[in-house]
Amino acid sequence: MANAAPAGGPTQDEILAVSLFKMNITSSDTVLDLGCGTGKVAIAAALRAKKVYAIDRRPEAIAYAQKAAQEAGAANIEFFCGEAADFLASAPLFDCAFVGGSQQIETFLPLIAKRVRRVIVVNAVLVSTLATVTATMQALGIFREAVNVQVSRSCALGKSFMFKPIDPVYIIVGAGAACS
Repeated sequence: MANAAPAGGPTQDEILAVSLFKMNITSSDTVLDLGCGTGKVAIAAALRAKKVYAIDRRPEAIAYAQKAAQEAGAANIEFFCGEAADFLASAPLFDCAFVGGSQQIETFLPLIAKRVRRVIVVNAVLVSTLATVTATMQALGIFREAVNVQVSRSCALGKSFMFKPIDPVYIIVGAGAACS
């Protein structure tokens, strides 16, 4: 189905709120969204930032995100379809970065750190990704913190309601290492 959201997305609203808070985006910032998926994070960042670069390796994700951005009126997002390492080789400097994709993250996280001035936020659902990202950030000397976020939403149950948990997400925060 052409209009179906790409696998893995979209970022839950509560997780998005914490991730955006950790990035502390300002109106003069240039933001990188790596593994942009549905474009939800890029669109939210675009409402706060001067410019957003959204990258995903999947053409269907880029197509979906471009359509979502157009519908949201987010004209300050530039989309790229391809591999992170290829994009980062000639990318500009960013004030902050959000990473939603985790394939080969230990390879491209050092490249991101060199391109980001202030803060890098990585969302992970797998404990193995949490371990890889924190170890890589620690080796780079940029690790700040990891936050485990568990959200539950109410849902009807008879005449009352119950809370249905959403899978926990690890939000890993690191400092950018790029010189201004």
